[in-house]
Amino acid sequence: MRVKRYVVDDVPQALPIIRSELGKDAVILNTKEIHVGGFLGLFRKKKVEVIAAVETNPPDSQSSRPAQFRPSAPAAGTVRNAAAAGLPQTVGQRPLQNGPATAVKDPSADPSADPQPREVARPAPEPAARPSPRGLIEHDAVMEEIRQMKAMMARLAQSREEAEEPAAIAKLRQRLADQDVAREWIDLLVDKIKAHPGFHDDSGPEDIWNIATGVIAEWVQSAGIREGTRVVHVVGPTGVGKTTTIAKLAAEQVLRAKRKVGFITSDTYRIAAVDQLRTYANILNVPMEVVFSPLELSRAFKQLEDREIIFMDTAGRNFRNDLYVSEVNSLIQRDEDCDTFLVLSLTGKTRDLEAVASKFLAYGVTKVIYTKRDETDAIGSVLNLAMQHNLKAAYVTTGQNVPDDIEPFRSDRYAAQLLGAYNDD
Repeated sequence: MRVKRYVVDDVPQALPIIRSELGKDAVILNTKEIHVGGFLGLFRKKKVEVIAAVETNPPDSQSSRPAQFRPSAPAAGTVRNAAAAGLPQTVGQRPLQNGPATAVKDPSADPSADPQPREVARPAPEPAARPSPRGLIEHDAVMEEIRQMKAMMARLAQSREEAEEPAAIAKLRQRLADQDVAREWIDLLVDKIKAHPGFHDDSGPEDIWNIATGVIAEWVQSAGIREGTRVVHVVGPTGVGKTTTIAKLAAEQVLRAKRKVGFITSDTYRIAAVDQLRTYANILNVPMEVVFSPLELSRAFKQLEDREIIFMDTAGRNFRNDLYVSEVNSLIQRDEDCDTFLVLSLTGKTRDLEAVASKFLAYGVTKVIYTKRDETDAIGSVLNLAMQHNLKAAYVTTGQNVPDDIEPFRSDRYAAQLLGAYNDD
């Protein structure tokens, strides 16, 4: 093995040098940062030490031996005898490589000396060498290091671009980061702002905020209860306020829309869950049915057939478990007059909200009711879910008062709350 050390500014600079000196089969064994030059330990330059190596095959002892068998007129079978004796094989003063021989015609044979074409030996082709496991591992390590270097250079280039952006753009980035908006959507929003006809290099914070508000309002769509909907299913994880949200929606239908409302609950896992919804049913003077399995749904709907709209509460479970999701899905009706809403708390982390949402997306649930808006200042998860999963926001709750603390989602109002005032410090 041939090993060589290189001192360069960075690893990409060393790659063409290594290829030219050691060949394309060379591998990088190690890299580390060092400091060179300077005076008395000062003004030293930062460099990268790269150790590269390449495998070298030992010379073939048979083929490197000097020719000792050079007959002027070899008789038939002489070449085979020489091969059997372990001597270099020659035809017309040209040595042949050792190895398994196959018979071929010798075009240089003299026809007058031998009327039959002479057969000579030709080495059989050697099988292609397979790369060793160690070589594959080292190759993968080099490729991974190159990928990391490319990613690092891309981040450095992006950092330089951001440093040259207007101060208002930098302030906008910081505001969205504080709101837990994902980095990819922040970058996309900034690109949209820069491409907007109303943006100029001297645009002030107010202009940039107005453009950003319009873009976000277009991205985050809203969708409420469809007209003609008779059954509304409410699903979601534990502790997000599903039952209270159902009471708020039902109160709105009873008190404002003057519609006949009914309740169905399948939340028989949580202690006092049935009693909680029954209390709201008594206050609103609406009937309620309890079901323990999908088989009982037909009975419940039969009892509530005179109701104009029915709200169905489901059990809050750990929806990272596919079994629980399929269990709730078995209770959901698929008729045209049915609608389903996923309830998520704004106090949760975006990663956790996405984990729950992705489970229900598989069953076609795309509408979300966001709760506990009053318990957090960071609302970037709404934008993240809208962009990542195309989820549409339906309602936002801001407290526990029934029926007051709920309102339909408005994208323009959300964008204004997400961005805040452009002149805030």
